[in-house]
Amino acid sequence: MKRLFDWTTAAPVAVAVLAFAHGGVQARDYPAAPKRSVADTYHGVQVTDDYQWLERGDDPAVKDWVAAENRLTREVLDAVPGRDVLRERIRHLLTSTSNSYFGLIERGGTVFAMKSQPPKQQPLLVALKSVDSTEGERVVLDPNLMSDKGAITIDFYEPSPDGRKIAVSLSANGSEDGTLHVYDAASGRELGDQVPRVAYPTGGGSVAWNHDATGLYYTRYPAPGERAEADVHFYQQVWFHRLGTPVEKDRYEAGKDYPRIAETQLQSSRDGRHTLALVSNGDGGEHALYLRDAKGWRTVAAYADEVKAAEFGEDGWLYLMTRRGAPKGKIVRLPLAHPDFAHAQVVLPESEGTIEQFVVADGTLLVDELLGGPSRLRAVDLRTRQPKEIELPPVSGVDALVRVGRGQVVARINSYLAPPAWYHVAAGQAPRKSALAVTSAADYGDCEVKREFATSKDGTKVPLTILQRKGTPRDGNNPTILYGYGGYSVSMTPYFSSARRVWLERGGVLVVANIRGGGEYGEAWHMAGNLTRKQNVFDDFIASAEYLVAQKVTNPKRLAIQGGSNGGLLMGAVMTQRPELFRAVDSAVGIYDMLRVELDPNGAFNVTEFGTVKDKAQFDALYAYSPLHKVKDGTDYPAVLMMTGDNDGRVNPAHSRKMIARLQAADPGGQPILLRTSGASGHGIGTALSERVEEYTDEYSFLLHELDVPLVPPGASAGR
Repeated sequence: MKRLFDWTTAAPVAVAVLAFAHGGVQARDYPAAPKRSVADTYHGVQVTDDYQWLERGDDPAVKDWVAAENRLTREVLDAVPGRDVLRERIRHLLTSTSNSYFGLIERGGTVFAMKSQPPKQQPLLVALKSVDSTEGERVVLDPNLMSDKGAITIDFYEPSPDGRKIAVSLSANGSEDGTLHVYDAASGRELGDQVPRVAYPTGGGSVAWNHDATGLYYTRYPAPGERAEADVHFYQQVWFHRLGTPVEKDRYEAGKDYPRIAETQLQSSRDGRHTLALVSNGDGGEHALYLRDAKGWRTVAAYADEVKAAEFGEDGWLYLMTRRGAPKGKIVRLPLAHPDFAHAQVVLPESEGTIEQFVVADGTLLVDELLGGPSRLRAVDLRTRQPKEIELPPVSGVDALVRVGRGQVVARINSYLAPPAWYHVAAGQAPRKSALAVTSAADYGDCEVKREFATSKDGTKVPLTILQRKGTPRDGNNPTILYGYGGYSVSMTPYFSSARRVWLERGGVLVVANIRGGGEYGEAWHMAGNLTRKQNVFDDFIASAEYLVAQKVTNPKRLAIQGGSNGGLLMGAVMTQRPELFRAVDSAVGIYDMLRVELDPNGAFNVTEFGTVKDKAQFDALYAYSPLHKVKDGTDYPAVLMMTGDNDGRVNPAHSRKMIARLQAADPGGQPILLRTSGASGHGIGTALSERVEEYTDEYSFLLHELDVPLVPPGASAGR
């Protein structure tokens, strides 16, 4: 790629923006964003970028511009009538939710769990005797005691095989830049071992114990001086740390032949004598599997074998979910003593359901499958290979399957209408609720869920889940949010939200589109929406919006769209392709410059999902939809709120800065185009409760006001 520089600085001219006023026009100035043109040439195509200077987040001029944008956003959003009442309602909904348990792991007869305990800012790590009682629960680690602002987050944790020690990765301010700490599980006392560089947003992080809990295997990023500065968040490897020894003595284990963009998940058998490393080649869905035993590391499955998940059985077998020759997944097994993938035995063949996760317990294989979004749960007898379906509530999802004792498995079941709870699940039995159930002040008893299908540009049927109050008329005038993601084989499954209640109780409708690029219908559904086929994702979402208008759910003046991260890319693409179809856009931590995204540290990990400008065909596809490059001067764009965080290591905040500057220049006299940058958050992981209250308040203030919905409904009061 040849680069041509033209650092011509345009005069700093402020442009006007409409304030939040539906009854009249009030001029407001956007912060000046001078155009400093840079021309890049890709495969003979010259592309001009006026806002590369906004990529330099440490530049004082950029900081000043971001601060000015934040002041404008605050001025506009804080002036929305009824905002204070809305904030108190959201605060009440979030802080009145009961304790919630997630991330369960059982070791040595103890069930460890992450516990969200409003109004505490961050989840804490606790130990339970059983999932059927919270009596005797003890706190192992409370990060809220480390920061009164909720700045410290538990990234992940792993108990030793006997449950006596626990390794925890901690990071600050939503950065996901993790350091490993080791604690005594009984007392919560820190044992003194601290291992840096175990986690980062690029490749994540992981840890697994050895058999006698004297040491642990961990993911390690390069130490200072080992790699060039540009590579310090790449080349993840597996190392071993022996407790009580300095990290300088840690031993290299594996990874020199892993990809530069490796993402490694470690897992030990329950006795700690075998360790698995599932290594992803970036974010595109390719995985290789390695096993360590007494003889060292060996390859179990190559990328071509398409193994997506692995679990140790209690019977001497290693169970794998593979999509090789089975786009929706099948379960196979290998003897742990001789794990040769070429001789894998099929335990559960591919079916109409897409396998999401599985667990093996006491001769039974429990499998969670997706049917276009909602879950189906089946139990397979490993002797007869016969599956039996376990009945779930309608339009529900299984968030997790966890073995909590020999032969005991619990599933966290979620839905749009009821808070999540952990249930005992077994073949031939109805799910039985445990003590780990959430209660919420958000009551959806007056709401209903419908499943319908839109038809995309190429005839593909796209599932839509519609959440609305009972009796909502189809008069074409309902304020509606259409939500989507569409990437990385990530599926949009049913989930409960307390904050969402403020939208429904004000007459709003929420629609979730299960568009291509996700995993709702297996790998073929994912592959139909990645690389050069990404436009299918946008076509599916546009078709979903058109369906809602045609079915008189809403109309373009009362239709808002919402998405984050890859879903932010979706927002940018459909907004620039069909601006007249939407009234408002709520886009968080999005990707908008598809020609330069791979230059970001985490951007390189996305190449296997999006493609690269180095490939001519992929460049053509990227350039054809890249939101930043599709903005046209003089176009009437919808109202836009873009939210990002200074500490985001997954998506560079510069994407939001550049996109906002370009939109403001293109449509200076239209609907408000706002940027909200938080200095206390990152990509959303580890965001403190107080920050989430403010984020929800800003989003719903913006959406309700833009769709002409009063923030204070008749008869409503704060906190109720």
